[in-house]
Amino acid sequence: MIVFNENGITHLDLHGVRHSDVSEEVIDFIFQYQKLIPLIIICGNSNKMIELVESSLNSNSIMFSMPRFGIIRVEKL
Repeated sequence: MIVFNENGITHLDLHGVRHSDVSEEVIDFIFQYQKLIPLIIICGNSNKMIELVESSLNSNSIMFSMPRFGIIRVEKL
């Protein structure tokens, strides 16, 4: 898991994160950086990774969009 800032937006890159750890990593990231929303989560080209992130966000009632395939933008808690 890599966290970085680009163009004033905080990003979480999930490359290399195990599927079993995705939900916890995503929720921890969002609550740690909630004051900086919008946030970007980079899932890459893995449909499974995208599904896991979307499921985690939906189960926590977090609003998000998907501006491009593999990129999820957290809009609101």
